Amino acid sequence: MHPVEALLFPIGRLLRNRRPDEAVSIANAPELATENHIALTSPNFGDGQVIPAKHCGQFIGEEISPALTWDALPAETKDLVLVIEDLDVPTTTPGIHTIAAFEPPDAGLPAGAVTPADPNIRFIPNRRRQARYVGPRPLPGHGPHRYRFHLYALDTVVDFTKLDIDHLPSALAGHVLASGTLTGTRTT
Repeated sequence: MHPVEALLFPIGRLLRNRRPDEAVSIANAPELATENHIALTSPNFGDGQVIPAKHCGQFIGEEISPALTWDALPAETKDLVLVIEDLDVPTTTPGIHTIAAFEPPDAGLPAGAVTPADPNIRFIPNRRRQARYVGPRPLPGHGPHRYRFHLYALDTVVDFTKLDIDHLPSALAGHVLASGTLTGTRTT
């Protein structure tokens, strides 16, 4: 265990029973509701399975985004938005790790594709002002965390230069054609 993790472990144990209400997850924002489903998968982990270390954050892995695949998107899809959320962070709302938008690629995203080095990927900074893929990194001692990957197919291209994390649902309202989720877990 890294010395920083050892310092944080007692805090994680103390907050072990503190978790946000899943009802306030971005998945439940009425502006993002749709009846059309996207089957979102990853060759790196199955739904409900452990996310491999190389896709995790500091002191665990290399913070390389996992590969993502999906089934057929609606024909009108012009943009995709990927949101990665920690459903178990010890705060009042789930923690948003990553918000990224990109034009729909033909065959999903390979591992490592969600990066600022790719000019086709646009980011909204998370609450820590990180505009990149931020891998799973649960508070040491807090117990297992669920990380939900949300994919939204949109009928328009979103201008991320004018958005912040709090206004994402309202900016996407009326534009979501289909959505899908994939959940992975991680424990320190």
